[in-house]
Amino acid sequence: MAKIFHRRTIRLPNYDYRQPGYYFITICVHNRVNLFGRIENGEMVMNKIGRMVYRWWQKLPAKYRRIQLDEFIIMPNHIHGIIQIVGAKPCFRPDDLAKPCFRPLTESPDQQGDYTESPLQTKRNIPNTYEGLGRYISWFKRMTTNEYIRNVKQHNWPPFAGKIWQRNYYERIIRNQKSLENIRQYIVNNPRNWAEDAYYKE
Repeated sequence: MAKIFHRRTIRLPNYDYRQPGYYFITICVHNRVNLFGRIENGEMVMNKIGRMVYRWWQKLPAKYRRIQLDEFIIMPNHIHGIIQIVGAKPCFRPDDLAKPCFRPLTESPDQQGDYTESPLQTKRNIPNTYEGLGRYISWFKRMTTNEYIRNVKQHNWPPFAGKIWQRNYYERIIRNQKSLENIRQYIVNNPRNWAEDAYYKE
């Protein structure tokens, strides 16, 4: 059975989410509706909505030059992806405010822990001036929502109940190479493990 990376709903206090590093992102469809396609024989088959969402995710690095995309998957009612923030922006960890918080992924789990988790977006709307990871995800959600609305009006896409995406999204701060590889594998294997997924709906 694949390892399930459980997600919580409390942001890590005092953590600077602009800092360089790898972040494992999960965003769910509102009410966990299977909006993006279906799983067939252990593979994700995206519909036109899923393909639209995929295109906007791939546009993130062109919009924000400080990020690079890693492994990514669209599931029927959620997405998983790894975002890397690059550069050397200073930041601080809540457990030691006197030291920079970014450490290389080559350190072992015993040196820096497997990962730290916390979802970010607790407000209904985040302004464009919101810095860091929250800003990137806010833009992605806004762009996909706007295009969906256009297609509802112009191409008879099915209307959605209030909003496409859930209010919050979730992230893990990936601390080391072992955790990075495990999460990459989890993302790749997600379709074949769909029946065991925490978000599974028929």
